[in-house]
Amino acid sequence: MGKVMAVCISEKKGTQKTRVEEGHFIEEYGIEGDAHAGKWHRQVSLLSFDTIEDFKARGAEIGNGAFGENIIVQGIDLIHLPVSTRLKCGDILLEVTQIGKECHSHCEIYKKMGECIMPTNGIFTRVLHGGLMKEGDEITVCTEQES
Repeated sequence: MGKVMAVCISEKKGTQKTRVEEGHFIEEYGIEGDAHAGKWHRQVSLLSFDTIEDFKARGAEIGNGAFGENIIVQGIDLIHLPVSTRLKCGDILLEVTQIGKECHSHCEIYKKMGECIMPTNGIFTRVLHGGLMKEGDEITVCTEQES
């Protein structure tokens, strides 16, 4: 079982995301108002709170959404979830579609720190069922019966 530490969106691709009070997740689309929403396999990105904290401990001065992540999660080992794993948060059902990604252009964080954690530690999902998500919500990995 995990906990949602932040929900973030951005209006433009390639920019840092901004923390929002709650995210409205739309089935087969993504988060309302987020630049990455659409009919594709990377509608919502997740990053581990602990991975971000480790990166900060090495001197990175970053805030929530700095890596372009939509959801920051504590308590789930995200990068070891196989593709097709489902995550549930209230009414929201997400399906893991990709682990990591190629860094298409070195972001500001890479330029400062010499590395970025999103390409190796981020996971991507699509929205199978929508709903509202906010900081503090419980998020769980589904068992076969739940999905």
